[in-house]
Amino acid sequence: MLKKINVIGAGLAGSECALYLANKGYIVNLYDIKSKQFTPAHHNPNYAEIVCSNSFKSNDNTTASGVFKQELTLLKSILLKTAYENSVPAGQALAVDRDAFSAEITQKIKQNKNIVLHTENVQNFEPDAITVVATGPLTTPEMCKALKEKIGENFLYFYDAASPIISAESINMNISFLGSRYNKGDADYINCPMNKEQYLNFYNELINAKRVQLHNFEKKNIFESCMPIEILAERGVDAIRFGPLKPVGIENPNNFKPYAVVQLRKENKYATMYNMVGFQTNLTFAEQKRVFSLIPGLENAEFLRYGVMHTNNFINFPKCLDVYSRLKIDNNIFIAGQLSGVEGYVESIASGLYCGINVARMLENKPLVSFSADTIIGGMYNYLVNANQAYFQPINANFGVLNPIEEKNKAERYNKFRLRSIESIKETLKLIES
Repeated sequence: MLKKINVIGAGLAGSECALYLANKGYIVNLYDIKSKQFTPAHHNPNYAEIVCSNSFKSNDNTTASGVFKQELTLLKSILLKTAYENSVPAGQALAVDRDAFSAEITQKIKQNKNIVLHTENVQNFEPDAITVVATGPLTTPEMCKALKEKIGENFLYFYDAASPIISAESINMNISFLGSRYNKGDADYINCPMNKEQYLNFYNELINAKRVQLHNFEKKNIFESCMPIEILAERGVDAIRFGPLKPVGIENPNNFKPYAVVQLRKENKYATMYNMVGFQTNLTFAEQKRVFSLIPGLENAEFLRYGVMHTNNFINFPKCLDVYSRLKIDNNIFIAGQLSGVEGYVESIASGLYCGINVARMLENKPLVSFSADTIIGGMYNYLVNANQAYFQPINANFGVLNPIEEKNKAERYNKFRLRSIESIKETLKLIES
């Protein structure tokens, strides 16, 4: 049995993973390039650095984010506990003092006698070790090269161009309709038709909407691989109407010929989540909500995830990883954090904990553990492992990844999601601790 444990990357996922394993008594080799090197997004020499917003999202237990935190609290997440201990007032959200949080995690790591720190840019994998790669969205070129040699260049993405995902129940089906272009295949798309006036109004708002300001390191190649919908629209009033919004081949049962059509593609097998086809975007989240809600049928859209466009390394999870977040081609290598295709701080922490749990079980010769899709963490991994390989995009925590509950009242359904999730976590925790 392999005994050596290497965790590469001391961000949120890597720190959670290393601390979990070290606290169970395992010697962990934790590698990070700090403080000899920094990625373009990092400046603080401490580990578990919070780069963008200091918000860990809502604590409200009627939200997926709130339920997710309850799950991780039950699972005794060290980083989440530290986040609460270093929180700052933010209404119902969990926001942290980023410097205090990172400093405390760094102290926990440095003071843990079972963690051996290495300041090193790892460039290959040790064959006699179990390795957790948690190098984040700006993985170094050297580690990218090592991963490509393992899994193949076509399976490692270097750019995140994600379209928004919308809750199916929030789509107005009195206006929208099911169908595929030219009636080919099953009716897998929801179509949102526009007349000329609606299209022109949407077009004008789109090209004038506020956009996210890019970092300097993102500007060089940001638009080469996948054109944002607003940039494509600037090429002319009909550019997107002859592109992702083309109405050709779509039969409208409402008996009018649409001037433009926005298509939504199923994002999961339960059809509770739909992706806006071709709507990768660099608009701010507030502007996405405002402008995309102008699309007929989406006037009350609930956005489970907003679109993003930034430099980002992530692996095609369904193509390359199993449900335990291990490489299919090498089960001794786990991928954690944003590199695995999860989005968000809490999601990254959860993925590090998940990998840590299963590394420990490998070393103990016990069956590996996965969580039920009755839980947010389990639903997230169920989504990742079963996602469409051709259209794979990173995901964050949301109720759409859960096994459905037949309950029309949304508030009651969300409460049932929470209660079911907590019970399921408790049952899995018994197995983990046995």
